[in-house]
Amino acid sequence: MTQTAKTVDIPARVRTAVAAALDKKAIEPKVLHLGAVTDFTDYFVIASGNSERQVEAIADEIVTRLRAEGVRPLGVEGVAQGQWALLDFGDFLVHVFTEDRRRFYQLERLWSDAPDVTASFGG
Repeated sequence: MTQTAKTVDIPARVRTAVAAALDKKAIEPKVLHLGAVTDFTDYFVIASGNSERQVEAIADEIVTRLRAEGVRPLGVEGVAQGQWALLDFGDFLVHVFTEDRRRFYQLERLWSDAPDVTASFGG
């Protein structure tokens, strides 16, 4: 008996993450296509919140929505601290920052070679 591999719709999962972030009033969500410049993940979703509590709420909503679709994160870091939450879904990573942390780390600048595909994901 053989099992057929399920086709994974990574862009749909990224859209779910962006929609969940926006529903929790995330500030300036960005989606970068890292698959064009590296091989460790396909996408970065980057967003910020006005407070540590909002960062936590955004991260929790993303995890909740994707779990409802049967997708579990491989790792979750920083949610309890609230300044930078990292959600690792393998094919894409979600970074949710407070605005000052986002300005400090400047992931968009660090990964500026990666195409900004935000418009394709409803951000």
